[in-house]
Amino acid sequence: MLRIMLGEPPRENTGVLAAAMDNMAQMASMLRTEMNAHEDRDHEYRKLEIWIRGLISSLDELEQSLFAASFFRKLVKAGYMDDMSVSEQGDYARYVYFYKNGFIRVFSLLDKLGTVLNSLYDLNTVRVKAHYSYYTVLRRFRSTKKHRELSGRLEEIKDSYRDPMQKLRGRRNAEIHYMNSEMQDDLWQRHQGLHDKIRLEDLDEHLEDLRQGLEMVCKTLVEVFTYSNEQLGKSLGK
Repeated sequence: MLRIMLGEPPRENTGVLAAAMDNMAQMASMLRTEMNAHEDRDHEYRKLEIWIRGLISSLDELEQSLFAASFFRKLVKAGYMDDMSVSEQGDYARYVYFYKNGFIRVFSLLDKLGTVLNSLYDLNTVRVKAHYSYYTVLRRFRSTKKHRELSGRLEEIKDSYRDPMQKLRGRRNAEIHYMNSEMQDDLWQRHQGLHDKIRLEDLDEHLEDLRQGLEMVCKTLVEVFTYSNEQLGKSLGK
């Protein structure tokens, strides 16, 4: 959608993004086929299908946010806020909007995935924490010692993206709980020199963190749904 609005051709899914989308679509299709063949009396399959299709939409929106942020970043040439033209200030504001939207969606999607995992594998995470996150679910896997093959893979992915995810989490927390992340940076610079011009944050570094966040999410989804599709196929006798 955003690509068309920005005059770009539609996205063609490739690589780990395509693998994540395909594996989620496969599980949704398996659930739909089973519901069509047999009654879904407790509506568990229907609930899972809705959640998984929601994950597909969330991943699409996350990728689009990264694309749009990268698009508008290319239009920002000045290194200081005070040196921007009115037009460039607008492009910078649009970059910030989509960048923020992206890092918020990274953790929103992971938490939705945590809800799916909790239901699929009867982890009963709510006993540990009423409002739990994806990371709480990972700890729950460890404590229950269930599905060690899957949880081990997910832990490896989490650890390999620790640095960019920590930076994204810090910006997400500042945005949601304290103040805008770019305002924090501005205040710090003003503290260093009251009359100095405000230098922009490292836009390329921030976008690279978001790109790695998307990659982490995609790899996590691939592992979850590759494994879960195998488990569901076994339970359905396929």
